[in-house]
Amino acid sequence: MDSLLLSRRDLDFLLHDWLDVTALTRRPRYADHDRDTFDAVLDLSESIANRHFATHNKKNDAEEPRFDGERVHIIPEVKEALRVFAEAGLTGAAMDYEVGGQQLPTVVANACTAWFQAANVGTAAYPFLTIGNANLLLAHGSKEQVDTYVRPMVEGRFFGTMCLSEPQAGSSLADITTRAVPEADGTYRLTGTKMWISGGDHELSENIVHLVLAKIPGGPAGVKGISLFIVPKFLVEPDGSPGERNDVVLAGLNHKMGYRGTTNTLLNFGEGRHTPGGAPGAVGYLVGEAHHGLAYMFHMMNEARIGVGLGSTALGYTGYLHAVDYARTRPQGRPLTGRDANAPQVPIIEHTDVRRMLLAQKSYVEGALALSLYCSRLLDEERTAEHEPERARARLLLDVLTPLAKSWPSQWCLAANDLAIQVHGGYGYTREYNVEQFYRDNRLNPIHEGTHGIHGLDLLGRKVVMDGGAGLRLLLETVSATIARATAADGEAAALAARLEQAAARVERTTARLWSTGDPSTALANASVYLEAVGHVVLAWIWLEQFLALKDGADDFHEGKRQAARYFFRAELPRTEPQFDLLDSLDRTAADSRAEWF
Repeated sequence: MDSLLLSRRDLDFLLHDWLDVTALTRRPRYADHDRDTFDAVLDLSESIANRHFATHNKKNDAEEPRFDGERVHIIPEVKEALRVFAEAGLTGAAMDYEVGGQQLPTVVANACTAWFQAANVGTAAYPFLTIGNANLLLAHGSKEQVDTYVRPMVEGRFFGTMCLSEPQAGSSLADITTRAVPEADGTYRLTGTKMWISGGDHELSENIVHLVLAKIPGGPAGVKGISLFIVPKFLVEPDGSPGERNDVVLAGLNHKMGYRGTTNTLLNFGEGRHTPGGAPGAVGYLVGEAHHGLAYMFHMMNEARIGVGLGSTALGYTGYLHAVDYARTRPQGRPLTGRDANAPQVPIIEHTDVRRMLLAQKSYVEGALALSLYCSRLLDEERTAEHEPERARARLLLDVLTPLAKSWPSQWCLAANDLAIQVHGGYGYTREYNVEQFYRDNRLNPIHEGTHGIHGLDLLGRKVVMDGGAGLRLLLETVSATIARATAADGEAAALAARLEQAAARVERTTARLWSTGDPSTALANASVYLEAVGHVVLAWIWLEQFLALKDGADDFHEGKRQAARYFFRAELPRTEPQFDLLDSLDRTAADSRAEWF
């Protein structure tokens, strides 16, 4: 039976037929690997995801973590699944051998991650956060910090978090008030409150390594005065074992509509319940230089944004596969042209509107998976390409694509989950069927790691205009190169390319139009519409790339891919035309609305 989590055939197509990940093994970093090792780790991930993660997904949702005032209670299956994950070496899959990693390409490691996100996103969140935490410290921490905190994370002994938001600040990090006061011994004492901290307290690991944004008194105002600190739940002894309890206290759990298996916490730093060393405040250790904390944290945040997009994709993908399975096995009704009431009912997949909904889901989730893995491949290019211009090109293209790689899947793979419920009919919104949980879990992702509004502002306000518009030019040049290949291929590929060429030209014209007035408020008032329109054009490009990678032949996999590409170009890409018209009009309806009118 085919998996209901992801399609291995699709992963193989994307990784090998399209992205040619085996070519990476010619580079020194990946020279120990080959296709066999890549396939083996994908097989292992699929097996562990099915046997240890998917099996408690519904229980994890129904019996969410509980705080009794002293400790957090989590179902035991979570800890066991995470033990197996760590012992398989998957925490450090893409990390250096030097710290205990497997030194796999990021694109392969992320393909493995998708299995776990599809199987049980609540449990998968713990290693997801830990990996991002460890990668930030590998990039910006000292050798001592790497030895003390990263190695135990790779081993699965310590888990990690990121602590940004505060109750009064939300996404406005300039307004955080957590303080870090320097001590004579080089440490800092932190006081303040952090909100919405996923994985912020539990007993799944020996220790929890919090990465905390705080301000050192006397530093610059706003975001320029933010520094980054390691604040462990337990101070670490010289032998690496957890020691005295730090003054990080769980004030309570937030109860979300999805991701219910992940503890989501309100943490107090320096509450006074614990006083390590007899002094007030939680002990923290500065990462890098003072007042550079937000730049360091963006290392983890940008990685997390691609990961959130991948997680959105995985939830949409498994929902799609569940919908296909249901549609194949649920008999209901008869063909519209059938007149015999005594004829047997047909599976609902025989009804055109059901196939329409399945095709829409397929175009969203397979397109989103391709985009996520393409961005992951850019991370490998940025890290290992032979020449600096190649690395710089990958870095710039990834900068432009990151807001889209996060926001597009979290919008449209959620739409896929919505359609999966619709395919199931009345059963779809009952807890007895999995698709209602997939929708609830995925509804968080348009907010995780920045809302659509934030990423729209990032794309239109920063990414497409930085360096004189170099990022947008590179994206459009990359799209144009695909169009040229498709045009040369002639036939249907050329016809799709012609449509994409028109849409890409509108991106260029509309971007110039939005900034032509010199009025940022008018341009940025339309940033979310711009994000959605450009996102659809980028996904059309990704679908044309896949179309060109398909081999000749009429097997069901290849024909299904071609049909999904056709659907996206015929039913989805045209959505952008009225959006570009609205953007070109420099509409100020929302901007000119007064608060009193609501």
